[in-house]
Amino acid sequence: MSYWRKVSPRGAIEDLIDLWRQPTPYRWQILGVAVAMTFTMMVVFIPESQRVEPKRPHVTYITTFDPNRTDAEIVASNIENQKRQDKRRAELEALAERKKEAYKALGRATGIDVDAMEADIKREQAAEKAAADAAARAKSAVAQAPVEQ
Repeated sequence: MSYWRKVSPRGAIEDLIDLWRQPTPYRWQILGVAVAMTFTMMVVFIPESQRVEPKRPHVTYITTFDPNRTDAEIVASNIENQKRQDKRRAELEALAERKKEAYKALGRATGIDVDAMEADIKREQAAEKAAADAAARAKSAVAQAPVEQ
């Protein structure tokens, strides 16, 4: 135990600095040999890394459907799913409209001119749409212009 108490990294670094500062005629040559030996040992003892080809993925297909379904059953299933999606989309739109009306009622109750705000929003949206349409027309005109040589 007493041996490890005498060892300190700070003392080791100070000793290294003290030895490095001493005027030795072969200091750079010794450093070069030490670096070369360290590099050589690393090259010899550290093996080359070899890339192992990854395992092929195990593909699991959707197992909830009958694998022997006919095309008609698939089409009927898709139609049913589309109807469910349309119904859900309509419910979400109705909910958004109810929220919008509730916010309008709250705005009117607090003295905010909701109709003017809505008109401003519609004007801004129309201006944005017009700008986007103009940009699309300009891009289309540039794309259709003949290239002169």
